[in-house]
Amino acid sequence: MAGKPKLHYTKGRGKMESIRWLLAAAGVEFEEEFIETKEDLEKLRNDGVLMFQQVPMVEIDGMKMVQTRAILSYIAAKYNLYGKDLKERAWIDMYVEGTTDLMGMIMYLPFQPSDTKEKNLALIIERATTRYFPVYEKALKDHGHDYLVGNKLSWADIHLLEAILMVEECKPDILSAFPLLQAFKGRTSNIPTIKKFLQPGSQRKPPTDEKFVAIVRKIFNI
Repeated sequence: MAGKPKLHYTKGRGKMESIRWLLAAAGVEFEEEFIETKEDLEKLRNDGVLMFQQVPMVEIDGMKMVQTRAILSYIAAKYNLYGKDLKERAWIDMYVEGTTDLMGMIMYLPFQPSDTKEKNLALIIERATTRYFPVYEKALKDHGHDYLVGNKLSWADIHLLEAILMVEECKPDILSAFPLLQAFKGRTSNIPTIKKFLQPGSQRKPPTDEKFVAIVRKIFNI
């Protein structure tokens, strides 16, 4: 039997968090080897295991996979979370790209200068409520199913729940105008594997704080 996937990243959310989410939702146990110093990162680079000298890196099925999107799509396909045909896959990809754009804005917020944070936080909330969430609300309304694609849990649903919870950390009542997304959040949060991941003590990482920003800046020279 193949060993558990091993995740190489810092001890925070960043680009690895969606990978943690997807593995956890698929019911896959994984190990983590944290990069805590500049030397840890340099060792990985010197060992030649980072194709583009970057993390995240995931050891899975005998591969040392890099590039977040490649890792996520591999996991989604492996665990039957990527639709039944090319059309469903295309829809999943479109939805995932949308939530990735929104989550990217939130991910970089703690690294921005304090004088621009308020403006950027307002932009995140505006984009969530006018550009992104209306798309998912409409999708659920139009097809009347519990899930975004093919009436079956997919990567798109897992990614959307992660995005919703991230935006709620910025504005707790963000879903007040989106009743179908509220119901979606309730349903998907109660899927046993996801519910377990949302419990305290899981491998889910907390929101990025100033202390973690300082560690990341040091490791990556930014």
